[in-house]
Amino acid sequence: MNYFSGEKMTGGYGGPDIITSCTIGVNKGEIVTILGPNGAGKSTAMRALLGMLNLREGKITINEKDISNLTPQDRVKEGISFVPQTRNVFTGMTVEENLEMGAYLRDENFQDTLNEIYGLFPVLKEKRNQLAGQLSGGQRQQVALGRALMIKPSVLMLDEPTAGVSPIVMDELFNHIIKVRETGVAILMVEQNARQALSIADRGYVLVTGENKFSGSGKELLNDPEVRRSFLGG
Repeated sequence: MNYFSGEKMTGGYGGPDIITSCTIGVNKGEIVTILGPNGAGKSTAMRALLGMLNLREGKITINEKDISNLTPQDRVKEGISFVPQTRNVFTGMTVEENLEMGAYLRDENFQDTLNEIYGLFPVLKEKRNQLAGQLSGGQRQQVALGRALMIKPSVLMLDEPTAGVSPIVMDELFNHIIKVRETGVAILMVEQNARQALSIADRGYVLVTGENKFSGSGKELLNDPEVRRSFLGG
């Protein structure tokens, strides 16, 4: 059984269902990527897992606890952290102020966690007094990742973490995501750069019109002829 999962999720936004009997799951210390063409339901599945979409059917669990009826805020308290694709940093605040904002749910001193974040993302320590709005796109993504980790989550959800960055920066961000996995966090990400995402993923799901079309290890999906032809460009 997966540590965090959505089982047979069916729902939409009031009209036709966007996802149908869709199942997504991830374990601690694992990277799982959700792939598929535009309109496949990838972001909808993420919103369902976050509690931002009311499901008609299915359930969401974390550590075997049913959280299907919890609000997004209460799911964060259960250890789920989310990095959206856009508007994921406070541009008018410094790097360190952004990170401190991530600890809003914590009552105890979080300096040790801040030091851990700086260990994972050394450039953030170097630029901790600089405004986030002055950083490069890749550095902003590191700020967003770091802030999401400030609550010490057990699950980290990423929506298109490499959108709009150069191939070199994409490789750097993926390396940082691998480092986060090594801390034991369960990582679930939607990613358009399918080949690169599968190369670092432990497992993957390919959605088509809101349904599970393929699933398997990253290596299995990379080597699947139909997946390669349909989603990886040959």
